[in-house]
Amino acid sequence: MKEVETLWEEVRELSLGKSGRVERLESPPTPLRFLREFVSPNKPCLISNATLHWPALSSWSHDDYLSRALSNDVVSLHLTPNGRADALVPAPSTSSSSLCFASPYVHRLLFPEALRLILSCGNANSSGTVAYAQQQNDCFRSEYSALAADCEPHIPWASQALGCLPEAVNLWIGNHLSETSFHKDHYENLYAVVCGQKHFLLLPPTDVHRMYIRQYPAAHYSFSQDSGQLKLELDNPARNVPWCSVNPYPSPETKDAEISQFPLYFNGPKPLECTVKAGEILYLPSMWFHHVKQTPDSSGRTIAINYWYDMQFDIKYAYFNFLQSISYPSTCNLKLAGTECEDSGSDVCACLSKYAPVADVVKMSKDGEGE
Repeated sequence: MKEVETLWEEVRELSLGKSGRVERLESPPTPLRFLREFVSPNKPCLISNATLHWPALSSWSHDDYLSRALSNDVVSLHLTPNGRADALVPAPSTSSSSLCFASPYVHRLLFPEALRLILSCGNANSSGTVAYAQQQNDCFRSEYSALAADCEPHIPWASQALGCLPEAVNLWIGNHLSETSFHKDHYENLYAVVCGQKHFLLLPPTDVHRMYIRQYPAAHYSFSQDSGQLKLELDNPARNVPWCSVNPYPSPETKDAEISQFPLYFNGPKPLECTVKAGEILYLPSMWFHHVKQTPDSSGRTIAINYWYDMQFDIKYAYFNFLQSISYPSTCNLKLAGTECEDSGSDVCACLSKYAPVADVVKMSKDGEGE
């Protein structure tokens, strides 16, 4: 499958050019330039000085302002033991090393208390939970509508280029433990950081085989009033979620095993690294794989707002669907970055919905959709 590896390199060159980095624009592009140079070729870019005119850039850095503006608003707070919501964790009630896809426990409460929990959970509190405001599903225009005047309802140059308004606008408030595992979304994503920094790892859709997408049993965290602890339970009725198997930051204890298990990722081309700072917008094209970590501001939190625009299900979608339908071994006997791997013969695409109807694919992408 030398041709597939050549495709990885060619797409990387087309997306990054000679710099090897995500292209940075010093100011927002015209709609025509954005459409021609980034949306049409499915190419990410980082836009500086994009939201400096938003009142949010100054007012949201003060907890008192946020608590006053949202004093009577009930919001959804996602709780996990470690800050990694919608991620793979050891399955409950099993002595094996099997994994499951765990969704967070969602707690509804007044915003001032939610913010207090986010900040107090920065080092994991006595209940062993980390809080992250990451409701998605258009939460900014519903739960946080009191803040609407502090930023734009959409990104004008992006809306004009894409020919539509965003389907959803989401607000994210977390601490240094908040992390989003590798995944992709069927949306054009305009991601604006307001406070702190977001650290993205990016891979183009053509690298699908390197993500080792497999079916995992779905599970969820519940909260026990008796113990005050989160408990992981498998969903009933049982269902499976296709999810990326790769953890790009393995612990020293598991690193060798992870590299051996996922050689196409660890021994192949490095993911693109991109840090988005306050006042900047990352254009994340549809179907790009991304992993997100964050660095909080001096107050201990990171705040971002993102705009999800519907993607066009055009010929590119058909190409990507065809590519992921190709059987590719989970390891290979070709030299990747000078490393030899043995061919195990297993098919990493066996669990993918190869030619599912568009509506079904979109529904699948929303199981654990992330930043």
